[in-house]
Amino acid sequence: MSNPSDIEREIEEARERLAGTIDQLLYRSSPKTIISREVAQVKAHYVDAGTGQPRTDNIVKTAGAVVGVIALFVVIRKIVR
Repeated sequence: MSNPSDIEREIEEARERLAGTIDQLLYRSSPKTIISREVAQVKAHYVDAGTGQPRTDNIVKTAGAVVGVIALFVVIRKIVR
């Protein structure tokens, strides 16, 4: 049978684990943390992390998509007028 001091120790350990989990959740849900994580993800898409060189294939794809969308808006605008 457990004695009261063992139960108190287990409760205190559970509290410490819960406090650590809450701290991690607060850190992960912080707007600054979310923004820095998203910025790093975008940078990783356009810059090779190993060499630091730009990934021209991804840059060209994005530029092509932007030009395509602009062209689509111009065509739609001319049709509507």
